[in-house]
Amino acid sequence: MSLLPLRDYGTDSHMKRRLTTLCAALLTLCVGGGAAAAAEDDSLAAWKAGVKVGPVAPAADRHTIHSYYLACPESPDGRHLLFYASTAANGHEGQIVVRQRASGDETVIARGITTEDAHRAACQQWISQGKRVAFHNVRDGAWAVHVVELATRQERTFAPGRQLAFGQPAGDWLPIYGCHWKPGPHRDLELLHAVTGELQKPVTIAAVERAYGDWLKRQFDGQPTSIFFPVVSPDQQRVFFKMAAGSGGDEFRSKAASRREGLIAYDLGRREFLFFRERWGHPAWHPDSKRILEAGNLLLDVENKGQAARIPDLPALRGCHPAVSPDGRLFVQDGLSDGVGGPPGEWCILIGDVRGGAGRYEVLHRFSNARGARSWRRNDPHPVFSADGRRVYFNVSDGEWTQLYVAERGGP
Repeated sequence: MSLLPLRDYGTDSHMKRRLTTLCAALLTLCVGGGAAAAAEDDSLAAWKAGVKVGPVAPAADRHTIHSYYLACPESPDGRHLLFYASTAANGHEGQIVVRQRASGDETVIARGITTEDAHRAACQQWISQGKRVAFHNVRDGAWAVHVVELATRQERTFAPGRQLAFGQPAGDWLPIYGCHWKPGPHRDLELLHAVTGELQKPVTIAAVERAYGDWLKRQFDGQPTSIFFPVVSPDQQRVFFKMAAGSGGDEFRSKAASRREGLIAYDLGRREFLFFRERWGHPAWHPDSKRILEAGNLLLDVENKGQAARIPDLPALRGCHPAVSPDGRLFVQDGLSDGVGGPPGEWCILIGDVRGGAGRYEVLHRFSNARGARSWRRNDPHPVFSADGRRVYFNVSDGEWTQLYVAERGGP
């Protein structure tokens, strides 16, 4: 700030009074600024009181399911919600719906969807800064990736024989892979451009076998393997995935359809492997694209061969799916609430400080998760932050129908 010229202060007494006032104002500014900085640093404060929790689309006789903890159902601009809706008890057949948050008006953008399970639904996700929606579907036994242009409702079909994993809502490139139970010729990691349909193969199965062949043979008893479930980093320069050995049959709705394990990170720009871990929990990218948050409150350093550091003094819920807030300060996870003193079988949504520390967490919601869609692989809550960090979305299966919920923080 600039000070008035000395000549404007008048007499000595006037100068003293004005300097005293100025000093008091500066002190108030410093103290207030410090308090504001402290409040800003306490990212949990807005989640401690005034949090509103409830279903986003209260309606009877249907499931409303968001796909996974790796993709937010809210559009990048915050105006719309994307979810899979189904009136089938098992949730295996349904529609892709876009809902306006303000009005509640809904538009069905794709019908006749068949899913592998109710766990990830159709892997529906926002892409192209919210201009498009991508999902996968199986029709007459044939899998493919689909992209809908929201402005025109035009649906295009790409990549027959592949499934969709998770890209980024700001990008146009989608990570795809061969069906894990029977990949056929599609054993590599491919990237599909949602506008042009261009296909790239940044990572081949041959490269993975050269790098980690001994482990693959031990883990999968010498069976052929394929790259499974690739997830692109926020900066779209990296990807992680796991490996799968399929049964070779045609039945994909079975836990025996394939064996899946391992966590491999790869740099798309430098075209090199970054690290490998033998176990896959539920990894999620940190917004800095340099770390991965893994189940058990582990932060893996991508640039340091996956070195793990545990977030200290916070509960690690059993069965959890973790996700980091867009500003990197908080993380959210689901899981059994016995880790925070809950009764047997109860689930909860927990939000915590990424820095850790005793008591640096809040439980946002507790519920039964034992009902909902009667799929062979049940749906989990899969919590995830909105793009502005003010809301957490998750699925709840405490009644006949699995429902998409939102927890919205209090405070300014």
